[in-house]
Amino acid sequence: MTRKNALAKSNSCEKNDFYEWYPENIIKKIMDKQIAKEDWIEKGLPDLVAKISENYETYGGINHLDGKDLPSRKTVIEILEDILTVLFPGYLGKEKVTRSNINDYLTKILTSIYARLVNEIDKSLKYFCRKKEKCPEDVCLRIAQLVVKELLEEICRIRTLLSGDIEAAYCGDPAAKSFDEVILSYPCVLAISTYRIAHELYIRGIPLIPRIMSEHAHSITGIDIHPGAKIGKKFFIDHGTGVIIGETAQIGDNVKIYQGVTLGALSFPKDEKGHPIKGIKRHPTVGNGVIIYSNASILGEKAVIGDNAVIGGNVWITSKIPSETIVTVKLPELKFTKK
Repeated sequence: MTRKNALAKSNSCEKNDFYEWYPENIIKKIMDKQIAKEDWIEKGLPDLVAKISENYETYGGINHLDGKDLPSRKTVIEILEDILTVLFPGYLGKEKVTRSNINDYLTKILTSIYARLVNEIDKSLKYFCRKKEKCPEDVCLRIAQLVVKELLEEICRIRTLLSGDIEAAYCGDPAAKSFDEVILSYPCVLAISTYRIAHELYIRGIPLIPRIMSEHAHSITGIDIHPGAKIGKKFFIDHGTGVIIGETAQIGDNVKIYQGVTLGALSFPKDEKGHPIKGIKRHPTVGNGVIIYSNASILGEKAVIGDNAVIGGNVWITSKIPSETIVTVKLPELKFTKK
């Protein structure tokens, strides 16, 4: 019996759209279509162009036709990748880095990062600054130069923090065979490293660019860390997929969390016009030495997790948890029936 006949005898498949996708049906659908007799590029395309242009005017909030004073997402990501090669020389990047050429390498790449990042930050600042009637012409450029200088001068401190994060991953995961393996393969390394870079720009008031960086890491790793979050030393995210850490979340030292954990907001206070109030504390606070297992949802500013607490998987927490406390979901009752 052919596969087609076997499927046809199954009641569960009689009304399935699967049959529409047999080759003969597809060919018939194609042949049934009317073949255009006109040259669409010459006659149809101009009408489409006019419609799309009109749509740009109608829905102007999602296009930026002037093209000025906005940072380039592509360039920002390239700069981020270069900063990461400075943080992890010999692990990332295409150039071979040795002790003999390290000074020349650093001079070259830091000069390039400085020039490009100043330009992107200058544009991101002008994005807001241009909306004011009185704004000194060169103020954005001068601020950009200062911020980039400060960021680059933080590299040694960021590397110290990342060294602790790598150690936490190696010590916290029995499957980790070496620091090399952690740096080269663990998604939390990219997510946390990107966060620590983006956070330095965020706390200095730079718009747009920190989120471009963090969302780039999010798209690759599945780990969403807002650059505004405050995260302490020796932070480890095991596995990592689906982790969410909100803008006003605070995390202490030596914290370990697993996949699917959410440190999110419970509700959004609104102003008199019904708009969410921004800039207020709305995410949890996690103390030192806390372990949070997979798929735990810890929500709202009242969710304060005390030091050395252990939060079990799949829990829902919106209130304070004392230090040295273990929180778990009551074991559900399993039901067994014969097939």
